[in-house]
Amino acid sequence: MRKKQAQILIVDDQEEILFSAKMILKKYFETIFTTSSPKQIISILNENEINVVLLDMNYRIGFEDGREGIHWLKEIKTLSPNTIVILMTAFGKIDTAVEGIKMGAFDYVLKPWNNEKLLEIIDKAVAESRKNSKKPIVEKVEKRYFVGTSQKIKQAYSIAERVAKTDANVLILGENGTGKYVFAEFIHQHSERKNEPFVHVDLGSLSDNLFESELFGYVKGAFTDAKTDTPGRFENAQNGTIFLDEIGNIPLHLQSKLLHVLQTKTVTRLGESKARPLNVRIISATNNDIKAEVKNKIFREDLLYRINTMEINLPPLRERKEDIVPMANFVLEQIAEKYNQENWRFEENAAPYLEKYPWKGNVREMENKIERALILADNNTISVHDLDILDFEEIQENDENPLSELEKTAIEKALFKHHGNISKTAEELGLSRAALYRRIEKYDLKN
Repeated sequence: MRKKQAQILIVDDQEEILFSAKMILKKYFETIFTTSSPKQIISILNENEINVVLLDMNYRIGFEDGREGIHWLKEIKTLSPNTIVILMTAFGKIDTAVEGIKMGAFDYVLKPWNNEKLLEIIDKAVAESRKNSKKPIVEKVEKRYFVGTSQKIKQAYSIAERVAKTDANVLILGENGTGKYVFAEFIHQHSERKNEPFVHVDLGSLSDNLFESELFGYVKGAFTDAKTDTPGRFENAQNGTIFLDEIGNIPLHLQSKLLHVLQTKTVTRLGESKARPLNVRIISATNNDIKAEVKNKIFREDLLYRINTMEINLPPLRERKEDIVPMANFVLEQIAEKYNQENWRFEENAAPYLEKYPWKGNVREMENKIERALILADNNTISVHDLDILDFEEIQENDENPLSELEKTAIEKALFKHHGNISKTAEELGLSRAALYRRIEKYDLKN
């Protein structure tokens, strides 16, 4: 089921209403905004092309006459005539809702609502908004992925494509920055679940005391700050995919709780005894040596069996050098697009530097350096100095190396330009004074 492209705003002073409505609607519509303050309506409408507003009629305690709802209905219709308004009201207040319909509201829903009825009304309202809109609806462009030509990465993508068509649990292994999140998203986007939620959980950042409440949810009163019933990440991923990132960082005493969920395909909220059925695809990832952790008894072997029906190993950039320059061009294009710019390029001599740089942080480091360089560079051209990839220790001591020759020439020119001034030369080259001195010594440029 593909989500319909529509922007829906829900306005209600009760957070549980906002949460519940959003959870229902986000499975079927692209963008859901929520606000508990009707005063935010105007700014949201000014900044976004809202198709439908689901508007509560009462906001002040003790005032149940629906006058505020009528007031904001008028404001919305004045500011954005093509936006469809659906009123929300409690049973027994239908008369005011009917009055609202006479004043331009599309329909009303009663609280507590029937989910199917709510979806039916919203769906009709979205269709009506499209009739009214002068702008055509542009369908979402499918995300592009860079594959490359190295055998290792092509093999990884081939496995990902094949496993995506199944519901098998996947374990993605690789160093930091190799693209484990990208692969998890790729698998989800190429699966039958692609129109359902994709929920990312960074297990490495979850403290022990938040682990269960975040993953499994809780009921009101389960602990001091549990004000309302709240589903966890597993429930939020229902019918879709949950990506358990950095799974190797889960403490041993919590691994059994996760294992129980995976074995039973149910989840029980904190403070509740009822087990809720789950239909969720599990993708996990780690940069740890997970098999060594099993051997050292800090990761459960039975949990490893559950999460790695299929295993995908992502190579670091240093093992796919033929992909470095094409990937850098792809990343540059993506980042330029992010900043609404075009016609960016690397200077002609950048390729050997890009290939030689160790990229210890892999693709993540490349993205960071290119984004920073694009912000700082002039004339839509990024130099190796903008990229800050000259100052590293792994340069080979081989004078015949073309990279060394390029670097030597660049330093000679900068020294000549600044009449041997070390500070100015280092600043132009993007090096520290110490790093520049090392290179002067290396290339025998003292005189």
